[in-house]
Amino acid sequence: MCIDSIRVQLASSPRKWVVTGVAGFIGSALLEELLRLGQTVVGLDNFATGHSRNLEDVRKLAGDEAWQRFTFMEGDIRSLDDCRRACEGADYVLHQAALGSVPRSINDPITTNQANIDGFLNMLVAARDANVKRFVYAGSSSTYGDHPALPKMEDTIGRPLSPYAVTKYVNELYADVFYRTYGMGCIGLRYFNVFGRRQDPNGAYAAVIPRWVGEMLDGKSPVINGDGETSRDFCYIDNTVQANILAAVADNPQAANQVYNVAFGGRTTLNELFRVIRDGLSQYSPEVASIEPGYGDFRAGDVRHSQADISKAQRLLGYRPRYDVYNGMTECIGWYAKHIRTWGGQGG
Repeated sequence: MCIDSIRVQLASSPRKWVVTGVAGFIGSALLEELLRLGQTVVGLDNFATGHSRNLEDVRKLAGDEAWQRFTFMEGDIRSLDDCRRACEGADYVLHQAALGSVPRSINDPITTNQANIDGFLNMLVAARDANVKRFVYAGSSSTYGDHPALPKMEDTIGRPLSPYAVTKYVNELYADVFYRTYGMGCIGLRYFNVFGRRQDPNGAYAAVIPRWVGEMLDGKSPVINGDGETSRDFCYIDNTVQANILAAVADNPQAANQVYNVAFGGRTTLNELFRVIRDGLSQYSPEVASIEPGYGDFRAGDVRHSQADISKAQRLLGYRPRYDVYNGMTECIGWYAKHIRTWGGQGG
């Protein structure tokens, strides 16, 4: 079933959803879409990486009437009690809460493990006990590790290259066990370099796109790790939102207890990405056109190339990504050009 028909179906049949990490970049985008579809949402966040400004932005976009269908819980997935309270009476769980970033996990593997494995298990138990219809969780392309084949296919992975990658692989193992042991409906989504509005440009672990946007608008030259020929499959946020909703309501029996790549299915080098961002920003700030990048060392724990095979998600979920890196970046840069001066000043 296509996403447009799913949206019509949901709009006529409201359900209760739980979104963990709701104040984050992806979580707030899911909240925005669900409220537009007339759904009731409980959001859980401890503001470790999320921001209240993201929720306030969704409130303005959704309107006061839709906002009444949202309940925010400030809590921590490392607390089983918080997870249970969030899941009470829920139909679907979209589990986005995690400590992302490969460098963060290398610097602090213990905290990453506590959030990404202990917290994940708490949410699984809480969702199981609440008899949710489907538990959809954010996986990661880092699970592919050192396996060199391109494009990446779900059934073939290598050895993890970082503590973060280990945690994301363990999530998949736990979800599979909960399906086999308790009959719990779980679907994992391996995200490939998601980008878009409200992605934080600040902090030591900011993602490359918002960080470069902020630096260029400040007249600075971004530093590219390595020679710039490292490539990634960049996925615009609206594609990711589509995949989450499709996974939650999929009624194909073969779709359950699976992991899926969530990406566009292309490859963009960091050098190409720099040019796309610079060209887009120069339409708003002409002085950006003269900026050239700097180059630094390759980053520990990074894979050289990444590209997703999305045929499984297309076949079993009906996933049809509508934004490639170019039209996604056009929307993204338009948003940052309007908001980054106020967004960027609030920390990462």
